[in-house]
Amino acid sequence: QAQLIESGGGSVQAGNSQRLSCTSSGRPFSGAYMAWFRQDPMKGRVFVAAINWNYGTTYYGDAVKGRFTISRDNAKSALYLDMTSLRPEDTATYYCAGRSTEHEYGIPVAAVSYDLWGQGTQVTVSS
Repeated sequence: QAQLIESGGGSVQAGNSQRLSCTSSGRPFSGAYMAWFRQDPMKGRVFVAAINWNYGTTYYGDAVKGRFTISRDNAKSALYLDMTSLRPEDTATYYCAGRSTEHEYGIPVAAVSYDLWGQGTQVTVSS
């Protein structure tokens, strides 16, 4: 079974950029969607962005729209999140997630819709 491993987290100043990566070890990811979520102490895992693994269509949460870009490299079985104009409120543990099957209503945004998760990587944005 594929395992997802995130990297690229760390500390950054507000206004700067950072890239997160997620790779699949063990087996290449061959599912339908991959996504990024972040952990909120009150809300749980909050949707950040997702991509249709086969077609490349993307969808973003309102909080990051226009600042973050999700992309993938199918050949490397890798997922990326390019984060720009970072804000202190972007501070969180970021999780990579995968879903193996097609979703009837398009790109899923609920954490429960994903069946494969990484261990998370911490991003801290200081003002």
